[in-house]
Formats: sequence, structure tokens, C-alpha cells
Amino acid sequence: MLNPSTHSSEYPDSYYAASLKYTQRYPRLEGQRSTQVCVIGGGFSGVNTALELAEKGYQVTLLEAYQIGWGASGRNGGQIIRGVGHGTEQFRQAIGQEGIDAIDEMGFEANEIIKARVKRYTIDCDLKMGYCDLATKPRHLKDFEDTKSWLDSRNYPYETRLLSKSEMSQVVGSDAYIGGMIDMGSGHLHPLNLICAEAAAAAEQGVQIYEQSAVTDIQQGDTCTIKTQHGEIKADRLVICGNAYVAGLNNTLEGQILPAGSYVIATEPLSEQLCQQLLPQDMAVCDQRVDLDYYRLSADKRLLFGGLCTYSGRDPNSIVNALRPNMDKVFPYLKDIKIEYQWGGMIGIGANRLPQIGRLRPNVYFAQAYAGHGVNVTHVAARLIAEHIDGDSQRMEVFEKVKHLRFPGGRRFRSPLLAIGMSYHRLKDIF
Repeated sequence: MLNPSTHSSEYPDSYYAASLKYTQRYPRLEGQRSTQVCVIGGGFSGVNTALELAEKGYQVTLLEAYQIGWGASGRNGGQIIRGVGHGTEQFRQAIGQEGIDAIDEMGFEANEIIKARVKRYTIDCDLKMGYCDLATKPRHLKDFEDTKSWLDSRNYPYETRLLSKSEMSQVVGSDAYIGGMIDMGSGHLHPLNLICAEAAAAAEQGVQIYEQSAVTDIQQGDTCTIKTQHGEIKADRLVICGNAYVAGLNNTLEGQILPAGSYVIATEPLSEQLCQQLLPQDMAVCDQRVDLDYYRLSADKRLLFGGLCTYSGRDPNSIVNALRPNMDKVFPYLKDIKIEYQWGGMIGIGANRLPQIGRLRPNVYFAQAYAGHGVNVTHVAARLIAEHIDGDSQRMEVFEKVKHLRFPGGRRFRSPLLAIGMSYHRLKDIF
């Protein structure tokens, strides 16, 4: 039996869905249409690609299988963290120093795109800057020192600050951490309100959006034909943004991405005094373990506590029972606080943890595999694709130089095989 907190044709019963302010709905695709660009996927990648192209004057049609923001874009932890998520040094042979520098700059740009979009379209999504990485081991502190030195060398324009164990109470009310690093260029927001507002902006710019319009067949060619159960689109260009839900759309993309489960619980609203004890600067925070914890306060003073990344393909029977012990370990004084929401979903992970952005053929683009850093990286991926389609930039081609491995075992066996592999990294966290 599927867990209704993760599998449903409607939004899961999350805090985000309960506090959604942008409730526009869009029709189902009926009949035949033609367009310059067809985008598959109503998450951050797809919606922002459509919006970027519409702002450039293109005729765009977007197809979403369920509802705008139904997948990871509307279920995630709501943290916007600078960078593409993982180090780029490992790709030096493929992209060189110039490519490394370009991707690093794009990682900074990603957060700026979100801030600019929120400002331009007056989006009410509780955007607040302020983030802190949390250390549980001495090697994490060394990583933070290296990261701060690197950011300083790149003239990063926002405050960064290393914290000792004695200073951690400035950021988080827990004895679980031995230090941290503040980054005021990163922060947090309400992701479902952001994506739904961006879709509304795209529609205002002329994008034709269709919900409940799952793609059943794609025929690639000089003109692409995209079929749904009730309609058909003919497009000069196609952009596939299924990410963790790309299964069945394209075998190549499906083989290069692993859907991994990630989960969140939300407490009842907390007193101002308790919020000050938990997160006195109202920052988003995240530790550095493989089975990481990440958490923040919502605008109405709930603790949103996430983590428990799973690679087995199976959801926990109870997200609360799985995540509550982690929260109580960090904050034992919350043991009597009620949990009012629990939800989860799939994020997309590639074998090398670099976002996959490129083309299957000259007129068929894709973006996927954000490995848990999708809120911001999706926005820069969309910009790169739109720039390339418009012919005014080749920045996307840096990502195309990196080759991506297929996960072994096919759809049935690749999740269990990766779950075994991840056990090794969990053991490294312990010792």
C-alpha cells in the first residue's frame, strides 16, 4: 500500500499545501496544439524555463502530469543554498579551470535569480536570507574553513562566519554540534508558494499551462510530437524536466537518475520564546552527514524538520515515527510538542552528483538530478536552457562536457544497489 503522504494525484497533506496562497488551476490538454517550445514538467525547472522563454518572446506550452509544484518543487525543505550542491574539482579533466569557475559562478547566480524573481513579480513566499552549516565532526570544521577561504578568494559578497562550539547557541539551541559556518547569501522560503507564483507569472507572460496532462509518448524529430491521453502538441523544441519522475519519458534520462526519498515533518505553531531558543536568528540549517538533518522555522513559527534520505525505493510507513526520534535527539525539550504535518517525495540524484543539463538532440533539452539542491539550481538550469534556445549564450555547454553514468540494474534493481553502496558512506559518518 502506498503512503498517502508521498503518493497521490493531489498535493500531499503538507504544511505547504495547507498554507498555499496561489491557488490558480490550469485546464487539461484537449485536442491538437502547436508551439515553438513544449516544456514537460511543472516544477521549478520546467516553469522557470517556460517563464524565461516567454520573457524573451517565445510561444511556450507547458505540460504537467498532476498539478504545478506537485513533485519535489512543492515538497522540499525550502532551503536555498548557494552553489550547485557538490564540489566541481572532480570534473577538472572534462571542463578545465574555466569550466569549474563558470559552474561555481552559476552556483552563486542561482540564488540571485530567485531573489530577482520574487522582487519582479512581488511573490509572497516568505523569503528570508540566513543559513548555517552545522558540524558534528572535526573534519566538517576543516571543510568549513576551506570553504570560507575559497569564498573569500572569490569575493563572495555576503557575510560568512565560522562558529566555534561555544558560539553555536547564537544560531541553534542544541548541544549536538561542535561548530558551524554562517552564510548570509543563502536562506529559506515557502517553495510551493514560489513555484505556483512563478507559474502564474508565466501564464501572464503568455505560457499555455496544462495540468492533469501526463505525457504518454514522445516522438523526437525536427518537429517533436508530444502526446497525452487527451491531446497532442507539435513543437519545434522540447524541454524535458521530469527529474525524479522522469520514468517512462526517456530511457536515457531515466537511466542516469535515481529517485531518492526525502521527508519532512512540521510541528504545531510554537511560542516566540521557544522559537528564540530553537533558532534565535531564524536561519535555515543543515548538518553534514549522509543521513543529514535539515530544519528551519516557517513563517507561522512551526519547526519544519527534514531528512531521512532513502535510496531503497520504499517510503517509511509513518514519516512521523521515522523522523521524530531524529528531531527529539537534536531538541529533547520538544518531546511534548505535537507534529501536525508529515509528507515526503522523491528527489533526483545522479551518480556524480552534478546537475544534468543538456540536450538529447539539437532541439531536445533536459534538466535533472539536483541531488537535494534543487530550489536554486533549477532556476539557473532554466536560465541556461532558455539562453541556449535563444542563441545568446553557450553556458549550458559546460555541463554537456561532463558525461553521466547510467545506474546499473535497470528500473527494478538500481535503487537496492545504490542503497547498499550508501551504507558504506553512512559507516564513514559513524567512525
